[in-house]
Amino acid sequence: DNHIGQECLIEEAEAIKLGYLQNIISETMRLHPPATMLVPHLSSEDCIVGGFDVPHNTMLMVNAWAIHKDPDLWADPTSFKPERFENGQQADVRGFLPFGMGRRACPGSGLGLRTMSLTLGSLIQCFDWKKIGKEEINMVERHGVTTHF
Repeated sequence: DNHIGQECLIEEAEAIKLGYLQNIISETMRLHPPATMLVPHLSSEDCIVGGFDVPHNTMLMVNAWAIHKDPDLWADPTSFKPERFENGQQADVRGFLPFGMGRRACPGSGLGLRTMSLTLGSLIQCFDWKKIGKEEINMVERHGVTTHF
């Protein structure tokens, strides 16, 4: 309300300028990346990755979920703390890659981020959110694979 007001609906250009909203989206994507495993890569030659010998034609997969929860990269990695992105940490691709990185990064990442910003901004602006009842929602993660299509 302080930045946009209630007189008009939020627009994309405004949504992407709302820093804390962007922090919330980044932290949500860190905790729950769109794809837990990034696109597989095939080694083009014998190499060493992270101290491991990788023979030619070996399929390599990056576990974004594990990287996003690595305590060596993130303080208190399982807690939801949007403030951790206040200083532009989302630019550090070593620890934050919900859409992959480099030439194999998701081509729809820009559209996805803009859509999330506008959607979440609109939901916050247009509705008054209240907790119904005293029951707590169980947010415990379990092992397994969930895919959204």
